[in-house]
Amino acid sequence: MARASESIHGIWATRLTFILAATGSAVGLGNIWKFPYIAGENGGGAFVLVYLACIALVGVPIMMAEVMLGRRGRQSPINAMRDLAAEAGAHRLWGLLGWVGAVAGFLILSYYSVIAGWALEYIFLMGNGTFTGAEGDLAGATFKDMTGDPGQLVFWHTVFIFMTMFVVARGVNRGLEAAVRILMPALFILLFILVGYALSTGHFAAGLEFLFRFDTEHLSWNSLIIAMGHAFFTLSLGMGAIMMYGAYMPKTASIGATVLTVAALDTLVALVAGMAIFPIVFANGLEPGAGPGLMFVTLPLAFGNMAFGEFFGVLFFVLVTFAAWSSSISLIEPAVAWLVERFGANRMWASIVLGLLVWSLGMGTVFSFNIWSDWTLFGMTFFDTLDFLTANIMLPLGGVAIAVFVGFLMAKETVAEEIGMRSAVLAAAWKFVLRYVSPAAVMIIFFITMYNYFAG
Repeated sequence: MARASESIHGIWATRLTFILAATGSAVGLGNIWKFPYIAGENGGGAFVLVYLACIALVGVPIMMAEVMLGRRGRQSPINAMRDLAAEAGAHRLWGLLGWVGAVAGFLILSYYSVIAGWALEYIFLMGNGTFTGAEGDLAGATFKDMTGDPGQLVFWHTVFIFMTMFVVARGVNRGLEAAVRILMPALFILLFILVGYALSTGHFAAGLEFLFRFDTEHLSWNSLIIAMGHAFFTLSLGMGAIMMYGAYMPKTASIGATVLTVAALDTLVALVAGMAIFPIVFANGLEPGAGPGLMFVTLPLAFGNMAFGEFFGVLFFVLVTFAAWSSSISLIEPAVAWLVERFGANRMWASIVLGLLVWSLGMGTVFSFNIWSDWTLFGMTFFDTLDFLTANIMLPLGGVAIAVFVGFLMAKETVAEEIGMRSAVLAAAWKFVLRYVSPAAVMIIFFITMYNYFAG
């Protein structure tokens, strides 16, 4: 089968641009509100070492395979997997892998946009002094009032969807590329400014102790499962985004070196975020935590009771918004690219149509926190159902399918041509890990998650 030399949508100008784009896709809310806490709670430095091993054995091999599929196919994941399955002589059902990724990204964006909208509102809440001198009850009540008000959530959800589709509508070079060239350097600058602020709290050492102490006593088999899960999910695998970005990757760029750089930057952001967050938390005598409670209750309370807290609180939520924005544009890009390819649609109209569909589906998540909060399916709200379906079923199974397809079904010559490893030993090691270690690890995560849900 003749292969297209480049995507009809465009090509990243440089390898660095791909690194920024892929890092932007990988860096999201989980880097800021989840990883620092789970590292601190599961052995600090010991957990970080285990996590890095999991990145090497789970995240990086599958990410290399997904980037390779994208660059080989040079189309949206839906069309790329259809053609690559035919090229490999595999059953045409393998083409559905592209659909799984694109649909997962679409579904994730529908609720991710609502959560990102919270960060937008908190930029203004911090800026107008809502949390200045606040006590715990006020921070908690403010968050509860916000999520309980469908009008507020709809407004900020709408704003964030518009921000996302505005970038995507402008195309690969004028939209995605231009955005990541601004967002990612700005994100790193904001992070290091916040670390500088954390240094002034007098509790920086306590934050480092929580995050990096080498404590094997708190390292357990459950810690390993947590590390494997986060190593997979943090790199945006299985949702079509990395495959789509791979389609725009220059032919001359090294997939292995590039993916390792992305994984390193993603981990760096998570660790530096912890170095910025926990000194601020400890300086106010607050308990560290994870999830929305850390970001929208604990940290606003901390910023509200510190010198220059309003200013740095605004910077923090701008940082969160940038992280979410860089991820969101990658989530919808596969679906937009497919509409352009399949129907010859104008990119702007494709973005408008999909933006409206995502926005409409997001209403279910908005109402999950207020007027539909009592409606559940198997004990889960609409939001919880989407989250469970995508994070616990679609993405893990998609990641395993990618590993199996590249590891067992694609021709050896095709894989060798695209992956371009100079070392035969490294190439053989990657192929072995991709075939046996990575899918086994992801399936362990999958089955444990299913067991915990249904047994619980």
